[in-house]
Amino acid sequence: MKPNVLFVLTDDQRFDTIGALNNPAVRTPNMDRLVAKGTAFTHAHIPSGTSGAVCCPSRAMLHTGRSLFHLDGSGGKIPKEHTLMGEIFRREGYDTFGTGKWHNGKDAFNRSFTDGEHIFFGGMSDHWNVPCFHFDPTGEYSSTLPQGFPFLDYNNTKIKNRPADHIECGQHSSDILADATAEWISSKDGKKPFFAYLSFLAPHDPRTMPEHYKELYPQDEIELPPNFLGGHPFDNGALTLRDEVLEHFPRTPKAIKRHISEYYAMITHLDDCLGRVFDALDAKGLFDDTLIVFTGDNGLAVGQHGLMGKQNHYEHSIRVPLIMSGPGIDENAISSSPVYLFDIFSTLCDHLNFQIPDTNDGLSFAHELKGERKPTRDKLFFAYCEFMRSIKKGNFKLCETCVEGEHNMTQLYDVESDPWELRNLAEAPEHQKLIENLRTELVDLGKDWDDRDSEWGQVFWKTFEASIQS
Repeated sequence: MKPNVLFVLTDDQRFDTIGALNNPAVRTPNMDRLVAKGTAFTHAHIPSGTSGAVCCPSRAMLHTGRSLFHLDGSGGKIPKEHTLMGEIFRREGYDTFGTGKWHNGKDAFNRSFTDGEHIFFGGMSDHWNVPCFHFDPTGEYSSTLPQGFPFLDYNNTKIKNRPADHIECGQHSSDILADATAEWISSKDGKKPFFAYLSFLAPHDPRTMPEHYKELYPQDEIELPPNFLGGHPFDNGALTLRDEVLEHFPRTPKAIKRHISEYYAMITHLDDCLGRVFDALDAKGLFDDTLIVFTGDNGLAVGQHGLMGKQNHYEHSIRVPLIMSGPGIDENAISSSPVYLFDIFSTLCDHLNFQIPDTNDGLSFAHELKGERKPTRDKLFFAYCEFMRSIKKGNFKLCETCVEGEHNMTQLYDVESDPWELRNLAEAPEHQKLIENLRTELVDLGKDWDDRDSEWGQVFWKTFEASIQS
């Protein structure tokens, strides 16, 4: 029989928050277990996004395998002609189950899953009072809670009501979703393979968790990152979004230590909840024979470079955790090959001998799962709204920023020798030829990704090219 698949997605978890892999300050024994049992991809990226809610297009890319400018709008709704990951597993005879955050439309959810529980169609929520839906086979999900549910979107606009058929009160979202997944796995009779999709709301703010997890990370013992700043040194077009106003300016060491403490505490709580899902697999003797994918939708600054959010192209925001374990996957292995989150879809198809749908733009890195270290990509492209375009090739990353009709910053980092991105090399005479070459490749990537025809790209490229030609 085909292997069972457990796909775990976290919300706002930065790439360097796994104890055994890259940050011993964070307690993550269950993620560490995956590291030992599988292959960790230390250079998994998102291409950034086309809205302040970066997670929305990121998730649309993940589930369709389509690149950033081949989505419908910002990725909020997925057209029927774009084949979804869950649809492929359904076609291959899998029982499919989804729980947690789904930011890409009700129709797309029901095309993906034959079952589900505690489905959250919004972007973020109070973790102790999550407005959820039970699975609705009709796909209507039309109930609205009469008391409403206050919410702020990424432009700080208050939304008065949230559709849902129940609110889970008094229990943390991570516990609710992990228990729902564990219960569903425990109910399976083994007659059909399953695809279980567990999409946590954590560690997204508001950063709340059972209090004893916070006690694991005393604020006075938290180390500030080397790139901590009181504020970002220039306008990047995203300094007034809701993520950035979560903390006052200037950022203070005390405030950022509090945020980091709470961020780590949420991740450790999430890890414990994940352990209960692994326990459910163990109880049925399925852990070693289940293909497990663990990843996140985007990174987060949490005080680095004076930022709080993910609406930028620094490593802390465009890199995500990615671990894959299970049948046919190299154990206790690490790959530094650059991959995108939206490459996972085609990789799973390739690894499981499913046909990759024609609507998929991703490149399979399935050979890496078997230990063949041969990168499928030699450069990466990043775009944030109309403000930023970046290219990452080899050790170097070039980022160009345009705001309000002005090209206001060029940044060049050697991310190998300067992983915290402390030294902007853009003004160094010895790097001018490199910048010229990377700019040429950046322009070409903008064309290849159909960015120049997008509403965001038309604004950016007009400003940028006028600047470099003057």
